[in-house]
Amino acid sequence: MRGAGKHDGLFEIRLDCWAPDALKNLDPLRALLGACQQPTIVTFRAAAEGGRCDADYETRLRFWRDEGLELPAKFVDLELDIAEQLIHGAGSVDWSRVICSYHNQVEVPADLKQIFERLAATPARVLKVAVRVNDAVDCLQIFDLLEPAKRAGREIIAIGMGAAGVTTRILGPARGAFLTYASLGDRHATAAGQISIEELTDVYRVEKISSETVITGLVGRPVGHSISPQIHNAAFSSSQTDAVYIPFEVRDLKAFFKRMVHPRTREIDWRLRGLSITAPHKTAVLAELDWIEPAAQEIGAVNTVVVEDNRLCGYNTDASAFVEVLKNRLGSLGNARIAIIGAGGAASAALFSLKQENASAIIFVRDMKKAKQFADRWAIESRDLEHAVFAEFDVVVNATPLGTSGELENETPAHARQLRGARLAYELVYNPPVTQFLLEAQAAGCETLAGLPMLLTQAAQQFQLWTGRTANSDVMQAAAIKALNSDI
Repeated sequence: MRGAGKHDGLFEIRLDCWAPDALKNLDPLRALLGACQQPTIVTFRAAAEGGRCDADYETRLRFWRDEGLELPAKFVDLELDIAEQLIHGAGSVDWSRVICSYHNQVEVPADLKQIFERLAATPARVLKVAVRVNDAVDCLQIFDLLEPAKRAGREIIAIGMGAAGVTTRILGPARGAFLTYASLGDRHATAAGQISIEELTDVYRVEKISSETVITGLVGRPVGHSISPQIHNAAFSSSQTDAVYIPFEVRDLKAFFKRMVHPRTREIDWRLRGLSITAPHKTAVLAELDWIEPAAQEIGAVNTVVVEDNRLCGYNTDASAFVEVLKNRLGSLGNARIAIIGAGGAASAALFSLKQENASAIIFVRDMKKAKQFADRWAIESRDLEHAVFAEFDVVVNATPLGTSGELENETPAHARQLRGARLAYELVYNPPVTQFLLEAQAAGCETLAGLPMLLTQAAQQFQLWTGRTANSDVMQAAAIKALNSDI
């Protein structure tokens, strides 16, 4: 509570996180609540609804009946089955202090509307629904609860739990939700997908978001490792642009674009301006667009979408960013010998831009059969990565996801013995800042070029496409470095 004191809002005190013996004497809790300078919510969550203890229904019902409802808190959070029992039980309940809640840790239930009707049938002042969202498009069902609650004159909290539900946490208050939840830090999160108070207020500026705020975001799976929200939101803030950049964890790309993105078919009223597209959707997204710039069409991948009137327009800022950063380091690339490891979207963007610079490129892959179609398309030579030696090359590019923070972090597509003799190792992975590929290159005596400059360059181009203005590159870089350092 001392740590949270610098933040405005309510404190939620989760009694299910307390040791069971601590609940036998509530005097210390009463004293704690009495001393708190900010309003509080007291919650005693069931294990089935995300609680941290195994107190059964009878234990929790008895707690609320005997002492819990008399605690000096602004609100008490009662689960739906407890609230329904108290309606018909003996004694009086001050329902103006009650949040009546329903939680589902697995999915959005098929009978969500009926559950909402049960919640609304209670006299509770605030209704709460928190359900697990497994695809960003499922957030529509969460947002759809806000309007009927408003029509009925009821206050509601509507949360999509999990990485795919972050949109509801960020945009909920601006769309009519009574409040949203945040943790004091990642270690203190009490629900899946809950973000820290610093991130919610400093990165997403949740208190400044309104129905007029322009929406942008990152579409991919996964997106939790990305620092693009920190980069773009910092740029919006420094330029005083009323816009927010949100991560969208998307499995079904076609459904997401139809129901949430395209102006002619979307089921949500918001000022969507543009999207960044990342793996695994950079190629599949082409089918959802109305117009694609020729460069992106030739590359076969789009990483930037702009909403123009009733059309979706696709661009690729990866290619130009890739070559711009490389030219800043080496100067002219004419006749440069480039080895590209990988045969995916990143490799395509690199090859397109190198073709414009008259550089010579060869791809290296593990699966030669799969690479043949790719190599034929670009009319280039492909070689087996396993036995590769890169001494003849000016630049070796890692265009694979190997080395990315998470499960792949300790992997590299090439080792020092292979890289020895090459002039420069160019890493397209930016998180972590120093990958295993770069460490191998350093051991081989190569110059190195990390992935962050390319990320920042393509992000600045996206910012200009969405806003028509030049991004503050210093602000973007500072935000990126801060985000990467916080992950180390």
